[in-house]
Amino acid sequence: MFIQIGLYGQGERQSKMHELFVFLLFALALMIILTGFPVAFSLAGSALLVALLGHVLDVFDLSYLQVFPQRLFGIMKNETLMAVPLFVLMGVILEQSQISERLLLKMGQAFQRIRGGLGLSVFLVGALLAASTGIVGATVVTMGLISLPSMLKNKYSPSLASGIICASGTLGQIIPPSIILIILGDVISSAHQQAQLEAGIFSPTSVSVADLFMGAIFPGLLLVALYMVYVFFIALFKPEVAPPVKEPELKVSLREMLGSVLPPLILIIGVLGSILAGMATPTESASVGCVGALILTFFIKKRLSLGFFKKVLSSTVLVNSMVFTILIGASLFSLVFRGLEGDDVVRTFLMHHQSHHLFFFVMALMFLLGFFLDFFEITFVIVPIVGPVLLQMGFDPIWLGVMIALNLQTSFLTPPFGFSLFYFRGVAPESVRTVDIYKGVVPFIFIQVIVMGVLWFWPQLATWLPMTLQKTGAF
Repeated sequence: MFIQIGLYGQGERQSKMHELFVFLLFALALMIILTGFPVAFSLAGSALLVALLGHVLDVFDLSYLQVFPQRLFGIMKNETLMAVPLFVLMGVILEQSQISERLLLKMGQAFQRIRGGLGLSVFLVGALLAASTGIVGATVVTMGLISLPSMLKNKYSPSLASGIICASGTLGQIIPPSIILIILGDVISSAHQQAQLEAGIFSPTSVSVADLFMGAIFPGLLLVALYMVYVFFIALFKPEVAPPVKEPELKVSLREMLGSVLPPLILIIGVLGSILAGMATPTESASVGCVGALILTFFIKKRLSLGFFKKVLSSTVLVNSMVFTILIGASLFSLVFRGLEGDDVVRTFLMHHQSHHLFFFVMALMFLLGFFLDFFEITFVIVPIVGPVLLQMGFDPIWLGVMIALNLQTSFLTPPFGFSLFYFRGVAPESVRTVDIYKGVVPFIFIQVIVMGVLWFWPQLATWLPMTLQKTGAF
């Protein structure tokens, strides 16, 4: 009996040590990240430090680290993740082709006589660019350089103009094809299979990136519509903050408008249409998109120089290096986390809550982390931990993936580390104060939260299209 009590006490102390080290792991990683040190090395470095300390105190077995090379090999041969560099390449090609500049100028001229028309045109262009390029930085910088001077010249409120441009740039994170949806699709699929295995289902079904793409279409369009409704009504009831253009009207012919809209529209139909029709996987459609972007660029620029390819490839390598280096650091972080039995610690904590309470807690946690971390760290570190627990509670994986994507989209707008804010600050004149930028994005953050609320009460907004297409055998 005394032996049993002793063993129980020893096991309880060991459990407390694991809990302490899991907390130390997250606290150390967050502190290093907040100093400005690169995220990938912050995650990997904090994991190694805690692993070594845990080994000394007999809490962590260093043999867990022997699995790390296999994890890296798994990343290298993951066919789903191959779509990431291809979609980045497609986006960079379109960025260099100046399609966005032509589209923004023509759309702005078409809407210039309407109250808030410049703002409405920015959101329409942002939605088209999101469905064709999906690169937040490129969209925000392009909008800032082209549309911001026109907005300020026509007496738009600096805060409203800032909010419109920053919010429109983030649409590429929820409207497919989106890099975050590709990464989330891979993470949610793994979490879904893990949840099914733990529930005793040994022939688990999978969730594809195409499922998540289809699930995000209607929520993404709803977000664009609410953004535009807000700008329309703010211009209607406060005309001084978004007046119509006072310059002589520049008429845009139908031919000019079609010449600007059709190129990205054709590419969108080719990429998303091939996925919707079940003709291609996201990776295959991304490769088709790269070829289509090159063809469109050739027709627009009439020539493709060596300098063009050098710029495109340099930017593509830079973005992809960042993404996959963070993925490698996060992989080591999660390995040490599991070696510390962190998944059991988190599961024990979460299982004490009701499902809807747990869901709101996780969403609130991700929202708050978005103030300090970007979507890559949250996706690679947090989602694999909480995803299986939420899915075991019966939440639909497609709905959950879209809800997380909407939540992570806010991380681009929330100060102090919102990437969209940084990009915009870099191109905005000194007359636009930083406080104006922060004030301008607040209404659009609230709109994103409203869309999340709509999706909570009406999950069919995300699940209807994938389920319908699966029944018809489209994919």
